[in-house]
Amino acid sequence: MTPDASVLGCRKACAEEPPRADAGRPGYSPRTVLAGLAREGDTSVPIHEFRSLLLLPANASAAVERARDSGTDAVILDLEDSVAPVRKPAARRQVGAAAQALAAAGVPVVLRVNASPADWRADLAGVDLADIRAVMLSKTESPEQVIALADYLDDRHPDVSIAALIESPLGVVRASEISRSSPRLCALGFGAADYARAMAIIASPQNVGSAARYVAGAARSAGLASWGLADDLANLTEDIERFAGAVRQARQMGFTACMVIHSEQVAVLNRVFAPLVVPGAAR
Repeated sequence: MTPDASVLGCRKACAEEPPRADAGRPGYSPRTVLAGLAREGDTSVPIHEFRSLLLLPANASAAVERARDSGTDAVILDLEDSVAPVRKPAARRQVGAAAQALAAAGVPVVLRVNASPADWRADLAGVDLADIRAVMLSKTESPEQVIALADYLDDRHPDVSIAALIESPLGVVRASEISRSSPRLCALGFGAADYARAMAIIASPQNVGSAARYVAGAARSAGLASWGLADDLANLTEDIERFAGAVRQARQMGFTACMVIHSEQVAVLNRVFAPLVVPGAAR
């Protein structure tokens, strides 16, 4: 495998990639930026091989130890919806210690930030991203949002990837453009509950399945990972069999991993999203 193809930012070789939205900007260099995503000596799970991402509020320090023992491929430290506005300043101060503890245990960390530039700048201003593998931008609706975050990271953290979380009708419509917005982009995520809320519908596979497939397809077409579920996780916490069925359906829609909120759900993700064994293939 060539160095470009093995980059942890989960891409194919740069020479095979379609043009990016920011390819004409001064200083744009896909190879330079992508090479920085493979951190020397990092032996944890590459982003494109994530099967499970366990979401924790960034201020839930007591949950970090449980997360380390959950078997999850990655932890999302959340500064967005799971943290009340009044608690966000304190949560931002807790990110560094939580990320360091997880990284020391070999668990990759994704940091979910708020959508508006003012808010995500506040989220990132005091955070040491040394132990952060990727920044997840919530409520992404345009390539310009991703490019703005990429520009900010260019000056500060050259080896941090970006995952774009799509949670609205506009985001779904522009998913293909978003998927090609920056060489830092490693994944598209789909938020079924927020999408359904914006559409004034119930978050069920029948209602949000088409949007979920479109996001997964946009991600795959750009060589990105795709994280999502065509259902509302809040409806799936009590019935593990129903949850497993939703995860199997997500895989058939083209998703490569799912984001969950309970450690009990991790084993299902790791099983369902395990690499396929092709009969007769070399081992």
